[in-house]
Amino acid sequence: MTITIALNALSINTLNLSSAQAVIDPLLQEGAIANHEQHIQFQIDYPKEPEDPRELPEIPEIRLWFIYLDSLYPWLPFLLDWKAGELARYTAMLVPHQFHPKDGIQYNPEALEIFVMQKIFVLHRWLKQQGIEGRSRLKAMAQMFGYELDDGLFDLLDIQPPRNQS
Repeated sequence: MTITIALNALSINTLNLSSAQAVIDPLLQEGAIANHEQHIQFQIDYPKEPEDPRELPEIPEIRLWFIYLDSLYPWLPFLLDWKAGELARYTAMLVPHQFHPKDGIQYNPEALEIFVMQKIFVLHRWLKQQGIEGRSRLKAMAQMFGYELDDGLFDLLDIQPPRNQS
């Protein structure tokens, strides 16, 4: 079941997150967030000049909107439709990259590593709070970006008491 969040230029330009909040917040309130794993896609309607070669993640206004969204829902990758490319596009909104017509998105390697590890830490804690087994999910997410995570990392994280319950 695909869940679509529609964005337009007005919401992007005013940093209005209400279209995302209207979709995501009810998923949290119903207490069955695990049922919506990898279901969300974004439909972005943002006008560009016909000669503008930029991809959507290269437009600063759109990137800023996604950075703001990520500050509210740092665990959002759990809900994104990975198979439809939403995780890669979301990452491109947050990580410096270059777009090559032939090779696609080429992330800055150091920035990607920092992003992936930060998401692993956030998602590990959040998944535990939700009562969802996360190790295999997080390993799969890291593998999508070319990283292999050792079980030892998760063993370390499991012995760390969570401090913030948000």
